[in-house]
Amino acid sequence: MTMATMSESSTFVDAAAVKAIRQFNRFYTRRIGALDPYLGSPMSLTDVRVLYELAHRAMAVASEIGRDLGLDAGYMSRILRRFETEGWLTREPHPRDARQSVLRLSEAGHAAFAPLQQKSREEAAGLLAPLAPAQREQLVRAMGTMQSLLDPETTPARPQAAVLRDPAPGDIGWVVQQHGEIYAREYGWNSKFEALVAGIASEFLLKFQPEWERCWIAELNGERVGAIFVVRKSATVAQLRMLILAPSARGLGLGGKLVDECIAFARLKGYRKMLLWTNSCLLAAREIYAKRGFRLTQSEPHEGYGTELVGETWELKL
Repeated sequence: MTMATMSESSTFVDAAAVKAIRQFNRFYTRRIGALDPYLGSPMSLTDVRVLYELAHRAMAVASEIGRDLGLDAGYMSRILRRFETEGWLTREPHPRDARQSVLRLSEAGHAAFAPLQQKSREEAAGLLAPLAPAQREQLVRAMGTMQSLLDPETTPARPQAAVLRDPAPGDIGWVVQQHGEIYAREYGWNSKFEALVAGIASEFLLKFQPEWERCWIAELNGERVGAIFVVRKSATVAQLRMLILAPSARGLGLGGKLVDECIAFARLKGYRKMLLWTNSCLLAAREIYAKRGFRLTQSEPHEGYGTELVGETWELKL
């Protein structure tokens, strides 16, 4: 593959995805009434957004508002002149830049904006009201995902609330799905790997020994992002299996936390050794194991999942 074709393939956007975005835009603008006089006022959506910025910024400057809203200087200037004519806006000299003015809403400006803000809150509440609490949470998470993907640099970081819990119905299927998707995308492994994981997961469910085995599902801000399993290999040996971590949860120490839980559980149950099998290309996982005292005891090349691999056995004395 040439560099040119690699570049073209990496920037290609599927027509169906473009169509889906446009369809969503049409749905949502209609749903929130963006095509009507905004919030029942004679003002446009852009007018109200500028009012919002003027009302909420400690030191509002025309050039900064225009830049953040993507408005050209001429358009921004016309909006501000109109607000001044209405008596909604005052200007003060900028304390550090004589070329700029600090813009502030007057009492009349705040009086004009306040009912619009309340109307906006009511309409947002109206969108959420028909939904069950779980559906509202799902919607809010989905909107946060859209914002972070489309504008990752300016989106404020969400609080990272990690929770490890026991599996619930549907979780084991999610584990299989994540293995299939992540390893195909990141390593090019084929469906034989997903079949392997599905078999391990099925065996865990069918032969589960609650006194000796355990699974943890990791959640971050209410979303499943990881999992790990401890299974009984023998009376003295526990096996760590199926560590998985979604890309969105990497770099937070969550993978290490999952492994730590497995080690603590195995020690509590009196196992004398923990072992695991992995592949040499899984560098992040291998680093986690090594930092916790696991030692590589065996390696062997194998052809698996559509590519040449080196399988590895690691062991930890408990």
